[in-house]
Amino acid sequence: MAEQQQFYLLLGNLMSPDNTTRKQSEETYENIPGSSKITFLLQAVRDAAAAEEARQMAAVLLRRLLSSAFDEVYPTLPEDMQNAIKTELLMGIQMEASPGIRKKVCDIAAELARNLLDDDGNNQWPEVLKFLFDSVSSQDVGLRESALHIFWNFPGIFGNQQQHYLEVIKRMLVQCMQDQENPPIRTLAARATASFVLANESNTPLLKHFADLLPGVLQAVNESCYQNDDSVLKSLVEIADTAPKYLRPNLEATLQLSLKLCADTSLSNMQRQLALEVIVTLSETGSAMLRKHTNLVEQSIPQMLAMMVDLEEDVEWAMADELEDDDFDSNAVAGESALDRVACGLGGKIVLPMIKAHIMQMLQNPDWKYRHAGLMALSAIGEGCHQQMEAILVEIVNFVLLFCQDPHPRVRYAACNAIGQMATDFAPTFQKKFHDRVISSLLQTMEDQANPRVQAHAAAALINFTEDCPKSLLIPYLDSLVKNLHVIMVAKLQELIQKGTKLVLEQVVTSIASVADTAEEKFVPYYDLFMPSLKHIVENAVQKELRLLRGKTIECISLIGLAVGKDKFIPDASEVMQLLLKTQTDFNDLEDDDPQISYMISAWARMCKILGKEFQQYLPVVMGPLMKTASIKPEVALLDTQDMENMSEDDGWEFVNLGDQQSFGIKTAGLEEKATACQMLVCYAKELKEGFVEYTEQVVKLMVPLLKFYFHDGVRVAAAESMPLLLECARVRGPEYLTQMWHFMCDALIKAIGTEPDSDVLSEIMHAFAKCVELMGDGCINNEHLEELGGILKGKLEEHFKNQELRQAKRQDEDYDEQVEESLQDEDDNDVYILTKVSDILHSIFSSYKEKVLPWFEQLLQLIVNLICPHRPWPDRQWGLCIFDDVVEHCSPASFKYAEYFIRPVMQSLCDSSPEVRQAAAYGIGVMAQFGGDNYIPFCTEAIPLLVGVIQAADSKAKENVNATENCISAVGKVMKYRPECVNVSEVLPHWLSWLPLNEDKEEAVHTFNFLCDLLENNNPIVLGPDNSNLPKLFSIIADGVISESVKHEDGCSRRLANVVRQVQVSGGLWTGCMSMLNEAQQKAIQDLLNTA
Repeated sequence: MAEQQQFYLLLGNLMSPDNTTRKQSEETYENIPGSSKITFLLQAVRDAAAAEEARQMAAVLLRRLLSSAFDEVYPTLPEDMQNAIKTELLMGIQMEASPGIRKKVCDIAAELARNLLDDDGNNQWPEVLKFLFDSVSSQDVGLRESALHIFWNFPGIFGNQQQHYLEVIKRMLVQCMQDQENPPIRTLAARATASFVLANESNTPLLKHFADLLPGVLQAVNESCYQNDDSVLKSLVEIADTAPKYLRPNLEATLQLSLKLCADTSLSNMQRQLALEVIVTLSETGSAMLRKHTNLVEQSIPQMLAMMVDLEEDVEWAMADELEDDDFDSNAVAGESALDRVACGLGGKIVLPMIKAHIMQMLQNPDWKYRHAGLMALSAIGEGCHQQMEAILVEIVNFVLLFCQDPHPRVRYAACNAIGQMATDFAPTFQKKFHDRVISSLLQTMEDQANPRVQAHAAAALINFTEDCPKSLLIPYLDSLVKNLHVIMVAKLQELIQKGTKLVLEQVVTSIASVADTAEEKFVPYYDLFMPSLKHIVENAVQKELRLLRGKTIECISLIGLAVGKDKFIPDASEVMQLLLKTQTDFNDLEDDDPQISYMISAWARMCKILGKEFQQYLPVVMGPLMKTASIKPEVALLDTQDMENMSEDDGWEFVNLGDQQSFGIKTAGLEEKATACQMLVCYAKELKEGFVEYTEQVVKLMVPLLKFYFHDGVRVAAAESMPLLLECARVRGPEYLTQMWHFMCDALIKAIGTEPDSDVLSEIMHAFAKCVELMGDGCINNEHLEELGGILKGKLEEHFKNQELRQAKRQDEDYDEQVEESLQDEDDNDVYILTKVSDILHSIFSSYKEKVLPWFEQLLQLIVNLICPHRPWPDRQWGLCIFDDVVEHCSPASFKYAEYFIRPVMQSLCDSSPEVRQAAAYGIGVMAQFGGDNYIPFCTEAIPLLVGVIQAADSKAKENVNATENCISAVGKVMKYRPECVNVSEVLPHWLSWLPLNEDKEEAVHTFNFLCDLLENNNPIVLGPDNSNLPKLFSIIADGVISESVKHEDGCSRRLANVVRQVQVSGGLWTGCMSMLNEAQQKAIQDLLNTA
């Protein structure tokens, strides 16, 4: 008893407002053994004499203990104690007088039941099921509530008996939803139904069977909202998100209810926004279904716009110097976000016609709030209505620009917002069509001294405009742009000194950076105008409230340095580096969320690009903070629904719902900085190469585990990109060090290819792995890893075929329409991209291992053969052929044993309607001739007329065909060079010369020029022509090759060509004749060749 009394004291202290007391009690609590904890907690919960607060606390702790440490605590208890706990809990629910405690005991029982369901779905606690059945039909309302609460909390409680009890479950829920006397029972039954539907989201027959419960749920949504309870409405949003098909039979009723609640201003903002959320979520998860109910969607648009008009008058607005984050609970923000999502979800074809007239009307309203909302709405729908707005962009932009002169500052602000958004959404068309008017409007708006908020937003729109503006368009405005920005900067610097205001200055500094970034070397004349002031800001803006300004200025200096180049920047470089280093040494005093950190880190990387090898001296200072930032560990927590209610997203937490009443929370502060830091490490490795070798070990130890950092895609991408670069840095340490480092990476990379969930990140990891294998070469993957990799690649190929089948099935769905087809096409593109990476990895393995790896390859053979079947889509055939091309190129003559699988498809593909497939097939013929061996001779002979046919086709040089055609030309050349017995050379050679040079496919161009050199060096009479009459033509081929950069200065081919030209040069007459036939560019190209090769 004394112990239990002590435990009550401990519970009291755990709730103490005093931090020290609470921390000490938490430690004491942690140290109590699990089995004692359970006993103490259960006694406290059941002790009716104890204080309600202590009992509630004990209930929460007991539920947490079962949820987080069940396997450590419960199975170690003796059986009689386990049974006692079960009995006590059920008894407690029946006897408990306090509703609050009873609810918490139900949560504990649900948690225990969840843990007592074994892997085969057997419920190890049959008494709880009996209790549910007895209670739900009891006369005691409290017991009925308890049964529903447990079922809501753990809808999977029936385990493998669920199908058997389905009718009973359904009857029980219907009965409770029809309980006219007790509104709380109706609400709970509706929530339990939703919970059950969500738990069975993929069981289509069950959802159909329970469809007739939805009207009851909708009724409960309506009732509970007017009782100030939005729990059922939240459940409806979850269904829309996770199981939208469940709503289909009653979709119209669902939409009508949502519209009614959203329009009812007597409800709270939160409830109205949740009601709107149902429609918005459905536009994302069930868009095809919703497109059949456009009349109801159309009614929701005015609701969103009405919310956007719900703005406060705020006299301080225009002068505010701190930008508070948008008030995310406000109707205006909710309406704008809803509009953006609906436009993206349903597409512009549907949304633009619904909204266009409304927006036009709002823009003519005398009340500023309507004009503001109309412009913000235009910004919001740009992404989703992209295609449809592009068609009427002139009309839209003409209209929006008028509002830069609107009498109300917040409307001018919204006009800048719309311009900035369109500059991003419609780039570069927007810049090409409207540059003159947009630049002058924004510069004019930036002169609005009385309204700094508007000035700053005009500067922000200018940043969006210049970021995506083609350089050639910006140059004519550069002078007036720069002068305007300079005038404003000087004025705002004065204001900063006199009044301490900084908002506009922060934006202007970034505008200058953006202009410099686009103008590049054209910014040189203006460098001295800005650099002194910018350095002055970095030196003097040291107060805490100026951190962002200082960060942005550091960014601006480094971007200007990068734009103007090393020669112009070098006089300031060391001073700038010293300023940065000073910040760096104060770095340890910076708080983790200091905005300067990420600007700083990016600025270092730019300095590295500007200074190249000279940057190495600064690494010792830079690397410490960089590694610290790259090593940030985010705060994470596994929470259940109960805990969630006490945490909010405002504190920087984000949550992912894991189902089963559990959520995963992560504190996002520092994540972006971490990703930036990882990117910068990649940049150092890339720029400094062996100069970075001192750091490769610590960086590789940081990066390898980050391949599994699932909280941020950018971190995993950087980790993958760093691997081949770090190997290159480490080369100077010799093969042993390199191999050790590779062994440290290899396993993690292979596993990441197997487990990475995001296709964009996956493609980066696969690409990095392929580069590493090429770098490390033969024997770099041990047998165990090869087996694992084989299994993973096989899985990727099987998944590729399975996804195609799933897409075919979706095309049969009743909701299939052209927008669904668009998203299926996107999925298809993603899949094909992964296929290209499978091909990359196989290429790297074949080129390293040669024919030794063929026995391993056989496990994939049948799948690759499937890719090249004639009925498959062209990308499948293209990449399948590329893989077989690699087999021939790297594993011949042993490759011939697989020829039966690919030789006929290659021949047929030479005349395929898809140029990509023709290109892969033609490349295949070329490698058969060059590497294949004697077995391939008959096929080289058979291919020549087919190749010539493709080259001589009327549209063979059209843009889409040219690469395939050039591969055919190269293949003919390779057959003549390596297998002259397969072709009548004297007949084909004159034609071949007439097809040169190759301008698009640089790799194949090198092959053709090398063959041309062979022929010229042997004075081939067909090539030179009678009396050297072909020389002028040959000169023009060589000159064009230099112009199109097919002939590179550094390769042997250019030296050979230069020698041919020199031999002509010494025989005066011929030389003059040849040169006189060339145009000016060609003559210069020949001179360049002679000077450099």
